[in-house]
Amino acid sequence: MSKHLSFIQPLLKPWQTLTALMVVGVIVLGSGTGKSIDTSLFYMQGAMAAPAVGEASRREGIAQRITPSDVWQRVYQQLPDFPRENKYISKENGKVAENNTLVNRLIRYHIYTKGRAPIYRLDWKLTLADYLGANEIMYDNSYPGNDSLRENPIEGDRKAITRLTRSQRDALVQVLVNIFNPTSQNTPAPSPNTTPSPSTSTPPQPPQPGGAELLK
Repeated sequence: MSKHLSFIQPLLKPWQTLTALMVVGVIVLGSGTGKSIDTSLFYMQGAMAAPAVGEASRREGIAQRITPSDVWQRVYQQLPDFPRENKYISKENGKVAENNTLVNRLIRYHIYTKGRAPIYRLDWKLTLADYLGANEIMYDNSYPGNDSLRENPIEGDRKAITRLTRSQRDALVQVLVNIFNPTSQNTPAPSPNTTPSPSTSTPPQPPQPGGAELLK
Protein backbone atom coordinates (compact mmCIF):
# COMPACT_ATOMS: atom_id res chain seq x y z
CA MET A 1 0.00 0.00 0.00
CA SER A 2 2.91 2.34 0.74
CA LYS A 3 4.35 1.56 -2.72
CA HIS A 4 1.11 2.70 -4.37
CA LEU A 5 1.37 6.08 -2.68
CA SER A 6 5.13 6.58 -2.83
CA PHE A 7 5.05 8.31 -6.21
CA ILE A 8 2.50 10.94 -5.13
CA GLN A 9 3.51 11.36 -1.47
CA PRO A 10 5.93 14.22 -2.15
CA LEU A 11 3.04 16.16 -3.71
CA LEU A 12 0.71 15.69 -0.75
CA LYS A 13 0.52 17.53 2.50
CA PRO A 14 0.77 15.39 5.67
CA TRP A 15 -2.98 15.41 6.33
CA GLN A 16 -3.71 14.55 2.69
CA THR A 17 -1.37 11.60 2.90
CA LEU A 18 -3.08 10.36 6.05
CA THR A 19 -6.51 10.69 4.45
CA ALA A 20 -5.38 8.79 1.36
CA LEU A 21 -3.94 5.98 3.50
CA MET A 22 -7.20 5.69 5.45
CA VAL A 23 -9.33 5.48 2.29
CA VAL A 24 -7.07 2.90 0.65
CA GLY A 25 -7.01 0.87 3.88
CA VAL A 26 -10.79 0.83 4.08
CA ILE A 27 -11.08 -0.32 0.46
CA VAL A 28 -8.48 -3.07 0.87
CA LEU A 29 -9.78 -4.40 4.17
CA GLY A 30 -13.39 -4.17 3.06
CA SER A 31 -13.06 -5.91 -0.30
CA GLY A 32 -15.98 -8.26 -0.70
CA THR A 33 -17.98 -6.57 2.07
CA GLY A 34 -19.61 -3.59 0.39
CA LYS A 35 -21.81 -2.70 3.38
CA SER A 36 -18.81 -2.41 5.67
CA ILE A 37 -17.11 -0.03 3.24
CA ASP A 38 -20.17 2.18 3.00
CA THR A 39 -20.58 2.25 6.77
CA SER A 40 -16.93 3.13 7.30
CA LEU A 41 -17.04 5.96 4.77
CA PHE A 42 -20.22 7.39 6.26
CA TYR A 43 -18.66 7.25 9.70
CA MET A 44 -15.59 9.10 8.44
CA GLN A 45 -17.74 11.77 6.80
CA GLY A 46 -19.77 12.18 9.98
CA ALA A 47 -16.68 12.48 12.12
CA MET A 48 -15.17 15.09 9.81
CA ALA A 49 -18.41 17.07 9.66
CA ALA A 50 -19.09 16.99 13.39
CA PRO A 51 -17.03 20.07 14.31
CA ALA A 52 -19.05 22.13 11.80
CA VAL A 53 -22.30 21.60 13.68
CA GLY A 54 -23.23 24.90 15.31
CA GLU A 55 -25.31 25.93 18.28
CA ALA A 56 -28.41 26.39 16.11
CA SER A 57 -28.25 22.78 14.90
CA ARG A 58 -27.84 21.54 18.46
CA ARG A 59 -30.91 23.46 19.56
CA GLU A 60 -32.86 22.15 16.54
CA GLY A 61 -32.04 18.64 17.78
CA ILE A 62 -33.43 19.48 21.21
CA ALA A 63 -36.60 20.81 19.65
CA GLN A 64 -37.05 17.70 17.50
CA ARG A 65 -36.99 15.48 20.59
CA ILE A 66 -40.00 17.34 22.02
CA THR A 67 -43.29 16.26 20.51
CA PRO A 68 -46.18 18.72 19.99
CA SER A 69 -48.48 16.43 21.99
CA ASP A 70 -46.29 17.03 25.04
CA VAL A 71 -45.91 20.74 24.48
CA TRP A 72 -49.56 21.80 24.35
CA GLN A 73 -50.21 20.26 27.75
CA ARG A 74 -47.23 22.09 29.25
CA VAL A 75 -48.44 25.34 27.70
CA TYR A 76 -51.82 25.03 29.43
CA GLN A 77 -50.08 24.20 32.69
CA GLN A 78 -48.27 27.53 32.51
CA LEU A 79 -51.16 29.44 30.92
CA PRO A 80 -54.29 27.84 32.45
CA ASP A 81 -56.56 30.65 31.23
CA PHE A 82 -55.52 30.37 27.60
CA PRO A 83 -58.52 29.43 25.38
CA ARG A 84 -58.76 25.72 24.67
CA GLU A 85 -61.31 25.61 21.82
CA ASN A 86 -61.66 21.86 22.33
CA LYS A 87 -65.41 21.33 21.92
CA TYR A 88 -65.22 19.97 18.38
CA ILE A 89 -66.61 16.53 17.54
CA SER A 90 -64.29 13.79 16.31
CA LYS A 91 -65.10 12.20 12.96
CA GLU A 92 -63.78 8.87 14.19
CA ASN A 93 -65.93 8.23 17.28
CA GLY A 94 -68.46 11.06 17.34
CA LYS A 95 -67.27 12.28 20.75
CA VAL A 96 -65.85 15.59 21.85
CA ALA A 97 -62.12 15.67 21.00
CA GLU A 98 -60.94 17.29 24.22
CA ASN A 99 -57.26 16.81 23.42
CA ASN A 100 -57.62 18.59 20.09
CA THR A 101 -56.98 22.02 21.55
CA LEU A 102 -56.18 25.42 20.08
CA VAL A 103 -52.55 25.25 21.20
CA ASN A 104 -52.25 21.71 19.83
CA ARG A 105 -53.46 22.83 16.41
CA LEU A 106 -51.39 26.02 16.47
CA ILE A 107 -48.20 24.03 17.15
CA ARG A 108 -48.99 21.52 14.39
CA TYR A 109 -49.74 24.35 11.97
CA HIS A 110 -46.48 26.10 12.89
CA ILE A 111 -44.20 23.04 12.61
CA TYR A 112 -45.83 20.72 10.08
CA THR A 113 -47.95 22.96 7.86
CA LYS A 114 -45.58 25.94 7.66
CA GLY A 115 -42.30 24.18 8.46
CA ARG A 116 -41.14 26.92 10.85
CA ALA A 117 -38.56 26.48 13.58
CA PRO A 118 -40.09 26.12 17.06
CA ILE A 119 -37.20 27.73 18.95
CA TYR A 120 -37.37 31.30 17.67
CA ARG A 121 -39.73 34.05 18.83
CA LEU A 122 -39.91 35.63 15.39
CA ASP A 123 -41.20 32.43 13.78
CA TRP A 124 -43.98 32.11 16.37
CA LYS A 125 -44.91 35.76 15.83
CA LEU A 126 -45.16 35.08 12.09
CA THR A 127 -47.53 32.21 12.83
CA LEU A 128 -49.71 34.41 15.03
CA ALA A 129 -49.67 37.01 12.27
CA ASP A 130 -51.12 34.34 9.95
CA TYR A 131 -54.02 33.86 12.36
CA LEU A 132 -54.51 37.64 12.51
CA GLY A 133 -54.62 37.90 8.71
CA ALA A 134 -51.47 40.03 8.64
CA ASN A 135 -49.00 37.60 7.08
CA GLU A 136 -49.48 34.48 4.94
CA ILE A 137 -52.81 33.03 3.81
CA MET A 138 -54.18 30.10 5.82
CA TYR A 139 -55.90 27.38 3.80
CA ASP A 140 -58.86 25.41 5.13
CA ASN A 141 -57.93 22.06 3.61
CA SER A 142 -54.43 21.98 5.13
CA TYR A 143 -55.32 23.27 8.59
CA PRO A 144 -54.83 20.78 11.47
CA GLY A 145 -58.11 19.22 12.52
CA ASN A 146 -59.78 19.50 9.14
CA ASP A 147 -59.31 15.79 8.50
CA SER A 148 -60.18 14.58 12.01
CA LEU A 149 -62.99 16.89 13.19
CA ARG A 150 -66.49 17.21 11.82
CA GLU A 151 -66.13 20.98 11.67
CA ASN A 152 -62.97 22.67 10.47
CA PRO A 153 -61.72 24.67 13.48
CA ILE A 154 -59.76 27.24 11.45
CA GLU A 155 -62.29 30.10 11.72
CA GLY A 156 -62.90 29.53 15.43
CA ASP A 157 -59.17 29.41 16.09
CA ARG A 158 -58.55 32.62 14.19
CA LYS A 159 -61.27 34.41 16.14
CA ALA A 160 -59.83 33.10 19.42
CA ILE A 161 -56.36 34.41 18.55
CA THR A 162 -57.85 37.75 17.49
CA ARG A 163 -59.56 38.17 20.86
CA LEU A 164 -56.25 37.81 22.71
CA THR A 165 -54.48 40.89 23.96
CA ARG A 166 -50.95 41.64 22.84
CA SER A 167 -49.58 40.66 26.26
CA GLN A 168 -51.40 37.31 26.05
CA ARG A 169 -49.90 36.61 22.64
CA ASP A 170 -46.44 37.59 23.86
CA ALA A 171 -46.82 35.29 26.88
CA LEU A 172 -47.79 32.40 24.58
CA VAL A 173 -44.75 32.99 22.37
CA GLN A 174 -42.41 33.12 25.35
CA VAL A 175 -43.79 29.92 26.88
CA LEU A 176 -43.47 28.05 23.57
CA VAL A 177 -39.88 29.20 23.07
CA ASN A 178 -38.95 28.27 26.64
CA ILE A 179 -40.39 24.77 26.23
CA PHE A 180 -38.82 24.02 22.84
CA ASN A 181 -35.54 25.71 23.70
CA PRO A 182 -34.87 25.21 27.42
CA THR A 183 -31.30 26.48 27.08
CA SER A 184 -32.43 29.97 26.06
CA GLN A 185 -31.85 32.81 28.47
CA ASN A 186 -34.76 35.21 28.65
CA THR A 187 -34.55 38.59 30.31
CA PRO A 188 -37.92 40.27 31.01
CA ALA A 189 -38.42 43.55 29.22
CA PRO A 190 -38.49 46.63 31.46
CA SER A 191 -41.86 48.14 32.20
CA PRO A 192 -42.73 51.06 29.90
CA ASN A 193 -43.70 53.07 33.00
CA THR A 194 -40.28 52.70 34.55
CA THR A 195 -38.56 56.06 35.05
CA PRO A 196 -34.86 56.48 35.66
CA SER A 197 -33.93 56.95 39.30
CA PRO A 198 -32.71 60.42 40.25
CA SER A 199 -29.00 60.94 40.19
CA THR A 200 -27.29 60.59 43.54
CA SER A 201 -24.03 62.17 42.44
CA THR A 202 -22.65 64.87 44.72
CA PRO A 203 -22.65 68.37 43.21
CA PRO A 204 -19.20 69.86 42.63
CA GLN A 205 -17.71 71.63 45.64
CA PRO A 206 -15.45 74.70 45.55
CA PRO A 207 -11.75 73.89 46.00
CA GLN A 208 -10.63 73.62 49.61
CA PRO A 209 -7.38 75.18 50.86
CA GLY A 210 -4.60 72.64 50.90
CA GLY A 211 -1.96 71.85 53.48
CA ALA A 212 0.23 74.70 52.26
CA GLU A 213 -2.31 77.24 53.51
CA LEU A 214 -2.11 75.80 57.02
CA LEU A 215 1.65 76.42 57.16
CA LYS A 216 1.29 80.19 56.65
